[in-house]
Amino acid sequence: MDYIPAPLEAPLTRSDEMVGMTSRLRQIPCVFAKACFLTLVVAGLSGCSSMVYAPKAAVRTGTVRSSTVKQMEALNMDRAAPILIRIYKEERTLEIWKQDRSGKFALLNSYPICKFSGNLGPKLLQGDHQAPEGFYDITPDQMNPNSSEYLAFNTGFPNAFDRSLGRTGSFLMVHGGCRSVGCYAMTDYAMEEIYGLVDDAFNGGQEKVQLQAFPFRMTAQNLAGHAGDPNLRFWEMLKAGSDAFLATERPPRVAVCDRRYVFNPAVEGDFDPGAPCPIGIDSTPIAGALQPSRVISASASKFPPNRRTVAYRTADPIAQKIQESLRGIY
Repeated sequence: MDYIPAPLEAPLTRSDEMVGMTSRLRQIPCVFAKACFLTLVVAGLSGCSSMVYAPKAAVRTGTVRSSTVKQMEALNMDRAAPILIRIYKEERTLEIWKQDRSGKFALLNSYPICKFSGNLGPKLLQGDHQAPEGFYDITPDQMNPNSSEYLAFNTGFPNAFDRSLGRTGSFLMVHGGCRSVGCYAMTDYAMEEIYGLVDDAFNGGQEKVQLQAFPFRMTAQNLAGHAGDPNLRFWEMLKAGSDAFLATERPPRVAVCDRRYVFNPAVEGDFDPGAPCPIGIDSTPIAGALQPSRVISASASKFPPNRRTVAYRTADPIAQKIQESLRGIY
């Protein structure tokens, strides 16, 4: 069969080119909008995410108010002395403790937490919108003066204990802005001074600031009031760390082995968070508080059970149900 050439297409006119260009330009805002939407969705799923690290034109460093400096002088504290941070969810309070010239830590100031997300209990997995509980370290590289939430620092979640239990999450912050998805949000006014106090401590030579995040003030009475909660054993472990700090008035040394915290361990060295603890590690009287205390056992009957749905270990059936219900969503 003879080859019959296809008819030639008519050449594009300038008018046709302009129509095509206009069509393509109209698609750009749509693509950009979709990209922005996806960015916001990802940010929402990851809690106080990298959106907190959005760059700003001006770098802020925080400001310590003159009244707080006078309070340091009254408490025999150097302005550049080390600090420690304590957080209580139920009381919605963040405390700054500072080392005095005797070497002990005393309460310098308290700040109301404007908002935190979730309930009492630890953070288990990415997307559960829980603010973390536990013992964390803040280092200078976790500070963000360019935060879109008016100053922020990363809590350090997940730590070795969290990772040993398979807990997940990222960018869990203390920040300004008074809004939270898994973070501890302060007012800008409070955050400016908190950030300034942390910054002063780093400038004074402190290598890391210990952050202790609790569900409530760790008293025997408060634990007894939550006797039916599945997080009770976890909270008793946190209480051992709280007691260690209050007994010595110094931040406890924190280790993790056998998937649990150990405070001021009698044995030196680095431990495998998932391996059994070395023999004798719990010989100090302030460590090993996993067993219910006599005070709690004796007074638990006075309080109705508190049946929350956040469990201590991710291997617990309740925690597994939470993971199954969230799987495919986050």
